[in-house]
Amino acid sequence: MTADASSYTPGPIVFAYDGSELAKLAIDEAGRLLGSGREAIIVTVWQPFDVGFVPAAGLQIDAKEIAAVRQAAEQTAAEGVSAAEAAGFRGRAMEMEATPTWKGIVKFADEYDASLIVLGSHGRTGLADALLGSVAGAVAGHTKRSVLITHRRA
Repeated sequence: MTADASSYTPGPIVFAYDGSELAKLAIDEAGRLLGSGREAIIVTVWQPFDVGFVPAAGLQIDAKEIAAVRQAAEQTAAEGVSAAEAAGFRGRAMEMEATPTWKGIVKFADEYDASLIVLGSHGRTGLADALLGSVAGAVAGHTKRSVLITHRRA
């Protein structure tokens, strides 16, 4: 027996949101490409001592204070929900502690059976990519899910 295509409900779209302008661009681009009304989970991945995101609304945090980092991650994800809702998605905010960031994103997407992972790429190449790593590249290379990577416009 085959499944009826009309009964298929895709999983949520997972937006890896770090508070950067590039992360906001990724949400806007996904809204243009995918249309409105889809469920979206905006996740901000954080690490103690090396925050890993741009805190919402210019918050100043001490990276050693784990509770403050977690709270800032929650606020940053909530900021991402506002951007996702403006782009036509039904969003909810989540935060996750993970090192490295790409593993957290892949694990999160698997846990929520995401139909798509969306994130921005800072476009580092060469030595910068080798030293800093590419979260977008690592996510795409380590997940079995579809990934939409947006790039900075020229």
